[in-house]
Amino acid sequence: MIDTHTHLYSDEFDNDRNEMIQRAIDKGVDKFFLPAIDSSTHKKMLNLEAEYPGQIFAMMGLHPCSVNPETWENELKIVENYLNSRAFCAIGEIGIDLYWDKSTLDIQIIAFEQQIDWAIQRDLPIVIHTRESFDEVFEVLDRKKHPKLRGIFHCFSGNLDQANRAVDLGFLLGIGGVVTFKNGKIDQFLHEIPLENIVLETDSPYLAPVPFRGKRNESAYLELIAGKLVTVYGKSFSDIDRITTENALRIFEQL
Repeated sequence: MIDTHTHLYSDEFDNDRNEMIQRAIDKGVDKFFLPAIDSSTHKKMLNLEAEYPGQIFAMMGLHPCSVNPETWENELKIVENYLNSRAFCAIGEIGIDLYWDKSTLDIQIIAFEQQIDWAIQRDLPIVIHTRESFDEVFEVLDRKKHPKLRGIFHCFSGNLDQANRAVDLGFLLGIGGVVTFKNGKIDQFLHEIPLENIVLETDSPYLAPVPFRGKRNESAYLELIAGKLVTVYGKSFSDIDRITTENALRIFEQL
Protein backbone atom coordinates (compact mmCIF):
# COMPACT_ATOMS: atom_id res chain seq x y z
CA MET A 1 0.00 0.00 0.00
CA ILE A 2 1.00 3.62 -0.51
CA ASP A 3 0.08 6.43 1.88
CA THR A 4 -0.16 9.31 -0.59
CA HIS A 5 -0.59 12.00 2.07
CA THR A 6 0.91 11.81 5.55
CA HIS A 7 2.57 14.41 7.77
CA LEU A 8 5.11 12.04 9.30
CA TYR A 9 7.27 15.00 10.33
CA SER A 10 4.51 16.42 12.54
CA ASP A 11 5.43 17.32 16.13
CA GLU A 12 2.77 14.83 17.24
CA PHE A 13 5.12 12.00 16.24
CA ASP A 14 8.24 13.37 17.94
CA ASN A 15 8.16 10.74 20.72
CA ASP A 16 7.72 7.63 18.55
CA ARG A 17 8.24 8.58 14.89
CA ASN A 18 10.43 5.67 13.82
CA GLU A 19 8.29 3.14 15.68
CA MET A 20 5.16 4.61 14.08
CA ILE A 21 6.71 4.34 10.61
CA GLN A 22 7.78 0.76 11.33
CA ARG A 23 4.22 -0.13 12.37
CA ALA A 24 3.02 1.09 8.99
CA ILE A 25 5.72 -0.85 7.14
CA ASP A 26 4.75 -3.96 9.11
CA LYS A 27 1.15 -3.47 7.92
CA GLY A 28 2.29 -3.38 4.30
CA VAL A 29 2.70 0.36 3.65
CA ASP A 30 5.93 0.64 1.67
CA LYS A 31 5.85 4.24 0.39
CA PHE A 32 4.88 7.50 2.08
CA PHE A 33 4.34 10.87 0.42
CA LEU A 34 4.84 13.96 2.57
CA PRO A 35 2.98 17.19 1.76
CA ALA A 36 4.74 20.43 2.60
CA ILE A 37 3.12 23.08 4.81
CA ASP A 38 5.46 26.08 5.00
CA SER A 39 9.06 26.95 5.84
CA SER A 40 8.58 26.15 9.54
CA THR A 41 8.50 22.41 8.75
CA HIS A 42 10.65 22.05 5.61
CA LYS A 43 13.78 20.98 7.49
CA LYS A 44 12.01 18.24 9.49
CA MET A 45 10.30 16.96 6.35
CA LEU A 46 13.45 16.84 4.22
CA ASN A 47 15.52 15.28 7.00
CA LEU A 48 12.94 12.51 7.33
CA GLU A 49 12.96 11.92 3.58
CA ALA A 50 16.77 11.56 3.71
CA GLU A 51 16.46 9.06 6.54
CA TYR A 52 14.19 6.74 4.50
CA PRO A 53 15.46 6.83 0.91
CA GLY A 54 13.18 5.10 -1.57
CA GLN A 55 10.33 4.96 0.95
CA ILE A 56 9.57 8.56 1.93
CA PHE A 57 9.10 11.23 -0.75
CA ALA A 58 8.71 14.95 -0.14
CA MET A 59 6.45 17.40 -1.93
CA MET A 60 7.04 21.12 -1.98
CA GLY A 61 4.41 23.83 -1.76
CA LEU A 62 2.66 26.41 0.40
CA HIS A 63 -0.43 25.22 2.29
CA PRO A 64 -3.38 27.62 1.89
CA CYS A 65 -3.68 28.01 5.67
CA SER A 66 -0.11 29.36 5.63
CA VAL A 67 -0.94 32.02 3.03
CA ASN A 68 -0.73 34.96 5.42
CA PRO A 69 -0.72 38.62 4.28
CA GLU A 70 2.64 39.33 5.97
CA THR A 71 4.59 36.27 4.81
CA TRP A 72 3.02 34.58 1.77
CA GLU A 73 5.18 36.25 -0.88
CA ASN A 74 8.39 35.31 0.91
CA GLU A 75 7.08 31.78 1.53
CA LEU A 76 6.43 31.39 -2.21
CA LYS A 77 9.99 32.50 -2.95
CA ILE A 78 11.26 29.79 -0.60
CA VAL A 79 9.09 27.21 -2.40
CA GLU A 80 10.39 28.35 -5.78
CA ASN A 81 14.01 28.21 -4.60
CA TYR A 82 13.51 24.62 -3.45
CA LEU A 83 11.86 23.67 -6.74
CA ASN A 84 14.82 25.13 -8.61
CA SER A 85 17.36 23.34 -6.44
CA ARG A 86 16.23 19.69 -6.37
CA ALA A 87 13.55 17.24 -7.50
CA PHE A 88 10.25 16.76 -5.68
CA CYS A 89 7.50 14.20 -6.26
CA ALA A 90 4.74 16.84 -6.47
CA ILE A 91 3.76 20.40 -5.64
CA GLY A 92 1.57 20.29 -2.58
CA GLU A 93 -0.27 20.65 -0.56
CA ILE A 94 -1.75 23.69 -2.24
CA GLY A 95 -5.25 25.00 -2.78
CA ILE A 96 -7.91 27.04 -1.02
CA ASP A 97 -9.23 26.81 2.54
CA LEU A 98 -12.25 28.92 3.46
CA TYR A 99 -12.97 27.14 6.73
CA TRP A 100 -10.40 28.99 8.83
CA ASP A 101 -10.07 32.36 7.11
CA LYS A 102 -12.16 33.72 4.25
CA SER A 103 -10.39 37.10 4.35
CA THR A 104 -7.30 35.73 2.59
CA LEU A 105 -9.18 34.28 -0.40
CA ASP A 106 -7.65 36.70 -2.91
CA ILE A 107 -4.06 35.90 -1.97
CA GLN A 108 -4.86 32.20 -1.58
CA ILE A 109 -5.99 32.21 -5.23
CA ILE A 110 -2.83 34.02 -6.36
CA ALA A 111 -0.62 31.56 -4.45
CA PHE A 112 -2.58 28.57 -5.80
CA GLU A 113 -2.34 29.77 -9.40
CA GLN A 114 1.37 30.52 -9.10
CA GLN A 115 2.09 27.05 -7.81
CA ILE A 116 -0.04 25.47 -10.55
CA ASP A 117 2.08 27.36 -13.08
CA TRP A 118 5.24 25.95 -11.52
CA ALA A 119 3.78 22.44 -11.64
CA ILE A 120 2.92 22.78 -15.33
CA GLN A 121 6.37 24.19 -16.12
CA ARG A 122 8.05 21.29 -14.31
CA ASP A 123 5.55 18.60 -15.40
CA LEU A 124 4.72 17.75 -11.78
CA PRO A 125 1.40 16.67 -10.26
CA ILE A 126 -0.28 18.91 -7.70
CA VAL A 127 -1.90 17.83 -4.45
CA ILE A 128 -4.92 19.98 -3.69
CA HIS A 129 -6.27 20.98 -0.29
CA THR A 130 -9.88 22.07 -0.59
CA ARG A 131 -12.02 22.92 2.43
CA GLU A 132 -15.35 24.65 1.94
CA SER A 133 -13.90 25.81 -1.38
CA PHE A 134 -14.81 23.39 -4.16
CA ASP A 135 -16.36 26.11 -6.33
CA GLU A 136 -13.34 28.38 -5.97
CA VAL A 137 -10.87 25.54 -6.63
CA PHE A 138 -12.74 24.40 -9.73
CA GLU A 139 -12.80 27.99 -11.05
CA VAL A 140 -9.00 28.13 -10.78
CA LEU A 141 -8.55 24.69 -12.38
CA ASP A 142 -10.84 25.64 -15.26
CA ARG A 143 -8.80 28.80 -15.85
CA LYS A 144 -5.53 26.89 -15.69
CA LYS A 145 -6.59 23.91 -17.80
CA HIS A 146 -3.54 22.32 -19.41
CA PRO A 147 -2.58 18.85 -20.67
CA LYS A 148 0.07 18.60 -17.92
CA LEU A 149 -2.25 19.69 -15.12
CA ARG A 150 -3.02 16.64 -12.99
CA GLY A 151 -2.82 15.46 -9.42
CA ILE A 152 -4.85 14.47 -6.38
CA PHE A 153 -7.80 16.03 -4.57
CA HIS A 154 -6.44 15.29 -1.10
CA CYS A 155 -8.90 14.19 1.58
CA PHE A 156 -11.80 14.22 -0.84
CA SER A 157 -15.05 14.87 1.03
CA GLY A 158 -17.28 16.35 -1.67
CA ASN A 159 -20.37 14.99 -3.40
CA LEU A 160 -20.73 12.78 -6.48
CA ASP A 161 -20.94 15.72 -8.89
CA GLN A 162 -17.74 17.21 -7.44
CA ALA A 163 -16.03 13.83 -7.61
CA ASN A 164 -16.94 13.42 -11.27
CA ARG A 165 -15.81 16.96 -12.04
CA ALA A 166 -12.44 16.34 -10.40
CA VAL A 167 -11.99 13.09 -12.34
CA ASP A 168 -12.99 14.80 -15.60
CA LEU A 169 -10.24 17.36 -14.99
CA GLY A 170 -7.69 14.53 -14.78
CA PHE A 171 -7.42 14.27 -11.00
CA LEU A 172 -7.48 11.32 -8.64
CA LEU A 173 -9.41 11.35 -5.37
CA GLY A 174 -7.44 10.91 -2.15
CA ILE A 175 -9.57 8.77 0.15
CA GLY A 176 -8.81 8.71 3.85
CA GLY A 177 -10.47 8.26 7.21
CA VAL A 178 -13.61 10.21 6.25
CA VAL A 179 -14.79 7.18 4.22
CA THR A 180 -15.15 5.29 7.53
CA PHE A 181 -17.22 8.00 9.28
CA LYS A 182 -20.98 7.43 9.69
CA ASN A 183 -21.63 11.02 8.59
CA GLY A 184 -18.84 11.06 5.98
CA LYS A 185 -21.32 10.34 3.16
CA ILE A 186 -18.70 9.62 0.49
CA ASP A 187 -19.05 5.87 1.11
CA GLN A 188 -22.62 6.14 -0.24
CA PHE A 189 -21.56 7.09 -3.78
CA LEU A 190 -17.87 6.25 -4.06
CA HIS A 191 -18.61 2.95 -5.84
CA GLU A 192 -19.84 5.05 -8.78
CA ILE A 193 -16.28 6.39 -9.25
CA PRO A 194 -14.03 3.78 -10.91
CA LEU A 195 -11.36 2.50 -8.54
CA GLU A 196 -8.76 3.56 -11.13
CA ASN A 197 -9.43 7.13 -9.95
CA ILE A 198 -8.77 6.48 -6.25
CA VAL A 199 -5.64 6.64 -4.09
CA LEU A 200 -5.29 5.90 -0.38
CA GLU A 201 -4.13 8.40 2.23
CA THR A 202 -4.23 8.91 5.98
CA ASP A 203 -3.45 12.64 6.42
CA SER A 204 -1.74 11.56 9.65
CA PRO A 205 -1.84 12.75 12.37
CA TYR A 206 -5.31 14.06 11.44
CA LEU A 207 -8.63 12.37 10.55
CA ALA A 208 -8.04 8.95 12.05
CA PRO A 209 -10.44 6.31 10.71
CA VAL A 210 -12.98 4.47 12.83
CA PRO A 211 -12.40 2.99 15.43
CA PHE A 212 -9.65 5.52 16.19
CA ARG A 213 -11.64 8.61 15.22
CA GLY A 214 -10.69 11.58 17.39
CA LYS A 215 -7.30 10.10 18.27
CA ARG A 216 -3.91 10.58 16.63
CA ASN A 217 -3.89 9.09 13.15
CA GLU A 218 -0.92 7.16 11.78
CA SER A 219 0.02 5.54 8.49
CA ALA A 220 -0.52 2.00 9.82
CA TYR A 221 -4.25 2.76 9.79
CA LEU A 222 -4.17 2.84 6.00
CA GLU A 223 -5.29 -0.80 6.10
CA LEU A 224 -8.56 0.29 7.77
CA ILE A 225 -9.24 2.70 4.90
CA ALA A 226 -8.41 0.03 2.34
CA GLY A 227 -10.64 -2.37 4.29
CA LYS A 228 -13.56 0.03 4.01
CA LEU A 229 -13.02 0.22 0.24
CA VAL A 230 -13.31 -3.59 0.13
CA THR A 231 -16.91 -3.11 1.31
CA VAL A 232 -17.60 -0.07 -0.88
CA TYR A 233 -16.33 -1.64 -4.10
CA GLY A 234 -17.03 -5.31 -3.40
CA LYS A 235 -13.45 -6.22 -4.29
CA SER A 236 -10.77 -8.15 -2.44
CA PHE A 237 -8.25 -6.40 -0.21
CA SER A 238 -5.47 -7.42 -2.60
CA ASP A 239 -7.32 -5.82 -5.53
CA ILE A 240 -7.84 -2.58 -3.59
CA ASP A 241 -4.16 -2.59 -2.63
CA ARG A 242 -2.92 -3.35 -6.14
CA ILE A 243 -5.12 -0.90 -8.03
CA THR A 244 -4.69 2.06 -5.66
CA THR A 245 -0.93 1.43 -5.58
CA GLU A 246 -0.80 1.44 -9.39
CA ASN A 247 -2.78 4.68 -9.39
CA ALA A 248 -0.39 6.33 -6.93
CA LEU A 249 2.67 5.26 -8.90
CA ARG A 250 1.08 6.57 -12.08
CA ILE A 251 0.42 10.04 -10.65
CA PHE A 252 3.87 10.26 -9.01
CA GLU A 253 5.31 8.97 -12.27
CA GLN A 254 9.01 9.63 -11.73
CA LEU A 255 9.10 6.64 -9.37
